[in-house]
Amino acid sequence: MKLEGSSATTLPDWLKPVEELATSVRAEQLAPRFPHPPADARPAAVLICFADGADGPELLLTVRATTLRSHAGQISFPGGASDDDDADAVTTALREAEEEVGLDPADVLVFGTLPTLWLPPSNFSVTSVLGYWSAPRTLEPVDVAEVGSILHHPIRQLIDPANRFSVEHPTGWRGPAFEVGSEVPLWGFTAGVISRLFEELGWEKPWDDTITRPLPELL
Repeated sequence: MKLEGSSATTLPDWLKPVEELATSVRAEQLAPRFPHPPADARPAAVLICFADGADGPELLLTVRATTLRSHAGQISFPGGASDDDDADAVTTALREAEEEVGLDPADVLVFGTLPTLWLPPSNFSVTSVLGYWSAPRTLEPVDVAEVGSILHHPIRQLIDPANRFSVEHPTGWRGPAFEVGSEVPLWGFTAGVISRLFEELGWEKPWDDTITRPLPELL
């Protein structure tokens, strides 16, 4: 699927497996515990934006502002709740990315979506939109009330077993996490999607999930 007006016209070969997987992957593979949203869940969308960066293939991530009342400092994909006049999840994801980090929708080639997943704490029904940004540039937060900083993070560093571990929440919840050089590690919904997506793609390298760290008190 090519977004009208996008400056990107072709998908690089390294992303073809992601495009193919999007047509067959099931919600249960990406979120085994909570795959299907209830009927009253609020629609939302995030943009999983890939790019060819200076250090190779990368993902665009945001670090939430530390002043937020919930999920302060947490790392996430650009995205948010759907507006009533949003045509679909693609519209929501691209609009939110533009509002949060200034990413021009015309620069993004949308090439698929992942199954809609449930985010229980906020009761969101989240659709992940897959995009390729052919001409990446350094971005700055637009909505500083929500976004503290932006990460253009190399995928090779996410795959590196030295940057993989598990985190344990005070509630007892335990899940995958990534060291990305920020005060708060990449964890939660975003880390779960990335981890299971990499596993399904065959990109994952063996890592020790018994290494467990507590979450910072900032959360």
